[in-house]
Amino acid sequence: MRIESAGSILLLLATVAALVWANASSSYDAFWHTPITVEVGSWTLSESLQHWVNDALMVIFFFVVGLEIKYELVNGDLRDPRSAALPMIAAVGGMVVPAGIYAALNAGGDGAAGWGIPMATDIAFAVGVLGVLGRRIPSAARLFLLTLAVVDDIGAILVIAVFYTADLSLPALALAVGGLLVMVAMRMVRIWNRWAYVVVGVGVWLALLASGVHATLAGVAIGLLTPAVPLLKEEVARRFAVETLRDDHLDPDEIARLRFLLDESVPAVELLQSRLHPFSAYVVLPLFALANAGVPLSLGDLAAALTSQVGLGVILGLVVGKPLGILLFTVVAVKLGVGRLPEGATWPMLLGLGAVAGVGFTVSIFIASLSFPGAQLLTDEAKLGIIAASVTAAVVGVVVLLAATRRSDATAVHESLPSGTRQDPSDQPDVR
Repeated sequence: MRIESAGSILLLLATVAALVWANASSSYDAFWHTPITVEVGSWTLSESLQHWVNDALMVIFFFVVGLEIKYELVNGDLRDPRSAALPMIAAVGGMVVPAGIYAALNAGGDGAAGWGIPMATDIAFAVGVLGVLGRRIPSAARLFLLTLAVVDDIGAILVIAVFYTADLSLPALALAVGGLLVMVAMRMVRIWNRWAYVVVGVGVWLALLASGVHATLAGVAIGLLTPAVPLLKEEVARRFAVETLRDDHLDPDEIARLRFLLDESVPAVELLQSRLHPFSAYVVLPLFALANAGVPLSLGDLAAALTSQVGLGVILGLVVGKPLGILLFTVVAVKLGVGRLPEGATWPMLLGLGAVAGVGFTVSIFIASLSFPGAQLLTDEAKLGIIAASVTAAVVGVVVLLAATRRSDATAVHESLPSGTRQDPSDQPDVR
């Protein structure tokens, strides 16, 4: 949670820096559109710096997302379908309703392809917003939002894979699938050399890049293939550690073996998450924001963007559609007996959590960059809509949650009073 909170601050600072830089100097576009070429023999790959950030560096972010999803599916809240049912249903509502609002506003227009933009929730920013409220939010309600955000990530990944894929090259896609199968085979024969996986992973990324499927999905796929159970039982590693540490003179080989065995007793998913999550939060996402959030902010551009069909679709989708969809689908699920509200949560609190889920910054901007190839004006309108919507959703979420928690606290205090000391408002004397 600390990583997400600190990362959200860096993400916000990077966004502000991008906006200031883009509006203060033409060097912003020139810098991020600098071509960078990698050449090996007759093979060449040339992309702008911005595309290297979006297509290559963001693989690390999506790899961490894949690791989080795998952990939740095997060891976390998505392991038990019954306990995960309510946030999963709420997440579906939080994707379907915003997409529907956007699609209705942009039907038949140039911006119709951007319907996936308001579907996402930014986990880092959402956690940062909840961090402002501290312990006011019950842990079960916080967990509800985090589980919902993970399901949102799954939905966004599927949307990117299915609907934002360019002309598909089946041979290249088959090569990527082959690379993933090689990784599965390496796991089965217990090959754990990390560099072997890096080499195969780069091959999968290059194959997806050539296939038309967005290359960052390589990170998700590899994350989902990562083992979520320890390769060595903890008691075996502990016994070896105790025996080894009894030796007063440890040689380097014994120390290396001890470190290896201790690593083996921790699931690879957790080990990689702990090592890569800080880098993703503190480096990858701020760089992504710096490379993509710089858009013109003159009053004319701002007014045009926020009143355009694309801008309005994004804003209404995230600020209105998200909480509305989450609340409606949750109400239906609770009424049907599929799930029940998180412990300590109230309906107003759920509305506030839905508003916080409308902070769709990172993945929304990512989908916006895929939605309108060659149409920079539409992309900028979408990005301004995302920024405006995310700020509005965060403020609305905090205000609603503050009101909901105060009301909840007041109710709890009232109910804790002895029955003889409670005073019904109707019992008050008429002083008019």
